[in-house]
Amino acid sequence: MMTRPAMTGRPSLSVLSAPLAAALVADAVRLRLGIDRVAGATVVDGGIAHPGGLEAGRRIAELCMGGLGRVTLQADTRSDRWPFQVAVHSTDPVLACLGSQYAGWSLSHKDEGGSFFALGSGPGRALARKEPLFDELGYADSGDHAVLVLESGTVPPAPLVERIATGCGVAAERLTLVLTPTASLAGTVQIVARVLEVAMHKVHALGFPLDHVADGIGVAPLPPPGKGFVEAMGRTNDAILFGGTVQLFVTGPDDAAADLAKRLPSTESRDYGRPFAEVFAAVNKDFYAIDPLLFAPARVVVTALDSGRSFHGGHLASEMLDRSFGGAEGAGTER
Repeated sequence: MMTRPAMTGRPSLSVLSAPLAAALVADAVRLRLGIDRVAGATVVDGGIAHPGGLEAGRRIAELCMGGLGRVTLQADTRSDRWPFQVAVHSTDPVLACLGSQYAGWSLSHKDEGGSFFALGSGPGRALARKEPLFDELGYADSGDHAVLVLESGTVPPAPLVERIATGCGVAAERLTLVLTPTASLAGTVQIVARVLEVAMHKVHALGFPLDHVADGIGVAPLPPPGKGFVEAMGRTNDAILFGGTVQLFVTGPDDAAADLAKRLPSTESRDYGRPFAEVFAAVNKDFYAIDPLLFAPARVVVTALDSGRSFHGGHLASEMLDRSFGGAEGAGTER
C-alpha cells in the first residue's frame, strides 16, 4: 500500500505516537484501562467499563498530540477552591494541535443495530487527511500505525473500525482507538489539555499566519467530572473559557501580535458570560449554533519575538468557574 511522504523537515506523527500507544497498552492494568479488539484493531477503554484515571488522561492527551506535546498536572497555589491545573506545552503547536489533537475527523455509522457518531482526534488524522485543513498545513504523514482518540461512551462498530483503518492506510491490526467518555476522569483531563489547541484553532480562524507561531504553552484548571454528558462537557469547556491561559510566541510585527492578543480570548465572543451548559441549552443543544469565536482561552499573552514585547488580552473569571463546577455555595463544601 502506497503512503504519502511527510513534508520535508517535519516529524512523522505516526512514528512519534506509535511507542506512546504501545506503552499505554502495556501499562493498561496499572492505569485502570481496558484493552479489547474490534475488527482486529486495539481499542483502549478509558472510562466506559474501566475507570481509567487522571494519569491515564494525561498520557492520552500526550498521545493525542502525536508525541509533540508535554502534559502535566500541577498545583495552582493561588486558588483555594480548584487548586490543580492541566498544563500543556508543545515543541510544534501548529502540527501537534491542529495536525493531531484537533477533533476534526467526523466518524459515523448507522445500521439496523443503531448508530454511532464521534469526532476523531489524534495523529491518525494526518494519515487519513480527510479534512481540507491538511492542505492548508501542507502536511502529509506516512507510517504503518495509526492512533485516534474518540470522546465516546460507546465502542465503535466493526464496520466503522475497518473504514477508519482503510482511511488511514494501515492494517486494522495496526490501528489503536482510545475511548474517553466526557464524564470520565481521563476524559476530563484530555479535554482540558486542549487549552492550547483551542487557542491555535482560533488563531487559524482569525487568519493569523500559522507559520508565525513559533511556540506555545497553556494551562487550565482541572474541573470535577460532571454527572452526565452535558454537565461534563460544560465543565471541561468552562475550564478553558473562564480559567484557561495561553501564551504564544510569534514572529512578525508588533501590531499583528497586539491585534491577536485583543481578538483571541473567549471574552471577545457574543456568547461569553454564561456557563457553557447554559449556552448549549439556550440553542436547543445545537452545538453549531454557538458562536465559534467563544472557543478560546480566557486569557492570552502574545509575545512578539522580533521586538521582545508582550501583549495581553482577556481575563480569568473565577466566579464563573465556581458557578460551573458547583463550588459557589461555600469554601469547605461542594454541592
